[in-house]
Amino acid sequence: MVSWFDSAASPNNDPEALNVGVDWARVGSFVLLHGGCLAVLWVGWSPIAVAVAVALHLLRVFFVTAFYHRYFSHKAFGTSRVAQFLFAVAGNTSVQRGPLWWAAHHRHHHATSDREGDPHSPHRHSLYWSHMGWITARENFPTRTRLIPDLMRFPELRFLDRFDTLVPLLLAASLFALGAALERRLPGLGTSGPQMLVWGFFISTTALFHVTSLVNSGAHLVGRRRFATRDDSRNSFLIAVLTGGEGWHNNHHHYPASARQGFYWWEFDPTYYALRAMAALGLIWDLKPVPSQVLAEGRRAAATS
Repeated sequence: MVSWFDSAASPNNDPEALNVGVDWARVGSFVLLHGGCLAVLWVGWSPIAVAVAVALHLLRVFFVTAFYHRYFSHKAFGTSRVAQFLFAVAGNTSVQRGPLWWAAHHRHHHATSDREGDPHSPHRHSLYWSHMGWITARENFPTRTRLIPDLMRFPELRFLDRFDTLVPLLLAASLFALGAALERRLPGLGTSGPQMLVWGFFISTTALFHVTSLVNSGAHLVGRRRFATRDDSRNSFLIAVLTGGEGWHNNHHHYPASARQGFYWWEFDPTYYALRAMAALGLIWDLKPVPSQVLAEGRRAAATS
């Protein structure tokens, strides 16, 4: 149970060890997250609580796709060390482990996509396993530090990765405090501490988890293949809408270094649009483009399909 708060205390913390089986402590936290949504039957709802839940969901979709995925996993743009830490904290609010674990896990996925060793391929495992079962496996708990030497240099990132529940707990406590304060000062809003906690944290975070997991499962099963990649990654407009542009998964697996996953103007990629705005403000820089030869290759493939 200590590993809930200090991931370094886990007995399954050796990425090279054969830790096959279910990590029951992680199962417990996963069940708790989903079970917390049922508390809505007791706390009810209010427009303000639902609005906070939706806003937090959309914000954290962006934090995961822009920061955990495109920045930490693929270094698709540059930024300062201070901004890097703030991006890591923002991503950590998603309750999807720490930035080092997320980046290492994702780099491992790209190296083994839909082949032996891929932890969540729907072609190697069941649909259930690829969508959510894989996170309960002991072998997927450790951070594969050998895959992220560029990130391991930063002690602040190692701290966030080790104590990966600290930021989520602070978020949950802040939401409860916000609801309690609104109940006292603006009772007409009809909210409360427990209600804000259930909607803003449990419901919003659970929805975020399943939207993110759609890329692992659905984007390897549903959609079209523009590029002949070594895996079965696919492009899906629906998944792109739900995930802020991550549904152009075949594009991404063909050329993962780009900050843009919707390679063409008609491919909806709001995360990239937001990154362009951040670059204009000087918060980030060196957004890696899609090479012209890759774009030409995609047009040729579309013309012959």
